Amino acid sequence: QVQLVESGGGLVQAGGSLRLSCVASGSILSIGAMGWYRQAPGKQRELVAAITRGGSTSYADSVKGRFTISRDNAKNTAFLQMNSLKPEDTAVYYCKCNAYLVGGLKEYWGQGTQVTVSS
Repeated sequence: QVQLVESGGGLVQAGGSLRLSCVASGSILSIGAMGWYRQAPGKQRELVAAITRGGSTSYADSVKGRFTISRDNAKNTAFLQMNSLKPEDTAVYYCKCNAYLVGGLKEYWGQGTQVTVSS
């Protein structure tokens, strides 16, 4: 079993910054791609940013140039640095990873962390 724990959310004023962390633990052989998603009230969950094990990244158009995803493979950790935050970035942010276990590849989600940006 794998657990993903996110942290770093909170309340920030528009223009401010937050750094989210996601740590994976459990019977993991290795972690493949990791991603950050968000879901605002009344909206569908959307992909914000993703990173492969090798470090290739992709971003939603709405966050390009403001958010940066990174990871530390040795610590099974992913980060999301969020700068120039806007009220429309307000959402619950979720971490997802593809984990290689003894039984094969499985997908896991964290419990989410709230990010609120005030205007």
